[in-house]
Amino acid sequence: MSGDAMGQAARSGPVGVILSVDPDRFAQVVKAARRVGLTVTGEQQILGALSGTIAEDRIPVLEAVDGVESVDREQIVRLPPPDAPIQ
Repeated sequence: MSGDAMGQAARSGPVGVILSVDPDRFAQVVKAARRVGLTVTGEQQILGALSGTIAEDRIPVLEAVDGVESVDREQIVRLPPPDAPIQ
């Protein structure tokens, strides 16, 4: 295995993503996204938004699905407890 292949295998764990999709073809895009490996966790058809998890190395395939306008990784924000001192 080349260094690239080993690196890709290490990065293939599931990651949270948020997709902007064509709202006029929402149902078809959801089906196609599932076929390439997306586990759907939320659908907002009116907004043309979809959230889910997918193996990181499958993101380029997901981005190529017809009707997917953009794929963004979810950002996790951790807030300190309310009584924590200000840094």
